[in-house]
Amino acid sequence: MTTRPPATTAASGAAQDALPASVAIFAGLSASLVAIGLARFAYTPLIPPLIEAHWFGASDVVYLGAANFAGYFAGALSGRRLGARFSNRTMLRLMMALAALSFAACAVPVSLAWYFGWRLLSGFAGAVVMVLVAQTILPTVAPARRGLASGAIFMGIGAGIVASGTLVPLLLGSGLAAAWLGLAAVSALLTVLTWRAWPAHAHVPPAGDGEQRMPASVRLLYAAYAAVAVGLLGAAVFLVDYVARGLARGTGAGAVYWIVYGAGALSGPLLYGLVADRIGFGRALRLGLVLSGAAALLLAFVPHPAALGAASVLLGAFTPGVVTLMIGRLHELLPGDTHAQHAAWGHSTTMFALCQALAGYAFSFLFAHSGGRHHVVFVASALALGAALLLEAASATRR
Repeated sequence: MTTRPPATTAASGAAQDALPASVAIFAGLSASLVAIGLARFAYTPLIPPLIEAHWFGASDVVYLGAANFAGYFAGALSGRRLGARFSNRTMLRLMMALAALSFAACAVPVSLAWYFGWRLLSGFAGAVVMVLVAQTILPTVAPARRGLASGAIFMGIGAGIVASGTLVPLLLGSGLAAAWLGLAAVSALLTVLTWRAWPAHAHVPPAGDGEQRMPASVRLLYAAYAAVAVGLLGAAVFLVDYVARGLARGTGAGAVYWIVYGAGALSGPLLYGLVADRIGFGRALRLGLVLSGAAALLLAFVPHPAALGAASVLLGAFTPGVVTLMIGRLHELLPGDTHAQHAAWGHSTTMFALCQALAGYAFSFLFAHSGGRHHVVFVASALALGAALLLEAASATRR
């Protein structure tokens, strides 16, 4: 009797590991869609209905939006430790379920504190998924195909952005509560479908002194990723408002460019992954930074529809695409050291989350004190992306 449980556990693990890599990739795509794509980006089109339905005031709705960023930072700090303690597979399952539950809870406007708490938890779930998902799935994929696989996993972020511009307006036709419940239903369905799809290989324990062992090239890459967080936030927050009010083209036109941005985000991870498999992750990352910086300048100075469309696609593609490139770049800089790779990605995500939260407030301040001039924000974004390019180039020369 003492030998049967271990045998059963081993058989179960073997069965999980025997699953095709494509099944695990689908689980990863679903997790990024639910916990990041929907949990963060579906809130944007829900802001006007929340105000119009008098669930919350305008200032409160913005405050609630910031709760997701705060939760994301908390999740980035603790995600790796939680995965080590409870296993990556367990935490990924629970975070998808938590994101689904947060949608259902937001269907009832109990109070501002209630909403803040659930938005905080949704951000927490997204960060834990971001920290753990690639490190859980990529070991099941052949090294030569990991760029493509990583891109497929993070396509879920782009799918969430597309859904925020298409699915949410349809759900709102049945009311605000129905929209939240519809998002909860979609998330719950994906959670159930992927419950047994996660690989069961051993998790990577946290390192007590991983930061001290990191080479200079990796530390420079942390700084580059932090600058990317600042550079990408301008379009993510102000694109729709720029088109609708800044260019006086109306909310309908703003929504169109948001969908274009989402289409770029949907294809970006996969395209950047394919490029990285051919030319290397470092070169692909530098290419993405150049294109994104140019796109931010297009937004600032060329309001022609074609330029706006190109800029929306390029910035949308790089928003989740940089995740694929950063993970791959860390693997290039720390070849064969799974322990260090996992630690470095956790530190990178924490830096990104912190600078993203700080940049949100900084850009709001800059926008308000520039008299509402959007191009000031987009120039600041371009400068941040330029700084990221310089830092990545410096990283490439260090070992």
